[in-house]
Amino acid sequence: MFQVRIHGRGGQGVVTAAEILSVAAFDEGRQAQAFPSFGSERTGAPVVSFCRIDDREIRTREPVMAPDAVIVQDVTLINQVDLFSGLSPVGYVLINTSRSFEELGLTDLFARHPREHLVTCPATELALAAFGRPLPNAALLGAFAALTGQVSLSAVQIAIRDHFAGAVGERNAEAAAAASDAVTRSREEARRAAAN
Repeated sequence: MFQVRIHGRGGQGVVTAAEILSVAAFDEGRQAQAFPSFGSERTGAPVVSFCRIDDREIRTREPVMAPDAVIVQDVTLINQVDLFSGLSPVGYVLINTSRSFEELGLTDLFARHPREHLVTCPATELALAAFGRPLPNAALLGAFAALTGQVSLSAVQIAIRDHFAGAVGERNAEAAAAASDAVTRSREEARRAAAN
């Protein structure tokens, strides 16, 4: 089972991201589950959502305490929430920012996780360019597809278009493709740097 924990703030589409990811996995013939963990928080309050993907029926229903991947939609949560708690030693980290892990003060993650599993992506900037709103969730799903290979970009785009009708869906799908490309380029650069 592959377990994902998505951290963000109310109003950023954290719950929607988990739902779309689960639909993308389901559309590719896998079992999937998505659910949020929040109370009556206001817009801007920290929110966490979960997604599980497996080839077999998923029976567990508790929150994801030992994720295989952590997606951080809002970089300001880094000093407010223990985002990487329980992360698998071979887990993936995807952070919505144009800054590097070094600039974020997160180089300690390099000692605990494979460097090629740690990626930043300017998803908010890509969303603004694609449809003029700072909502990074769909873009981050494209980045997640490129980073982990758990779902394909095309499945993510289909699920996005199913969730958001018309031009909004198309522009979110474009943002997902741009984020996927950005992560692919970033990982290739990291591989070349490691080889030298």
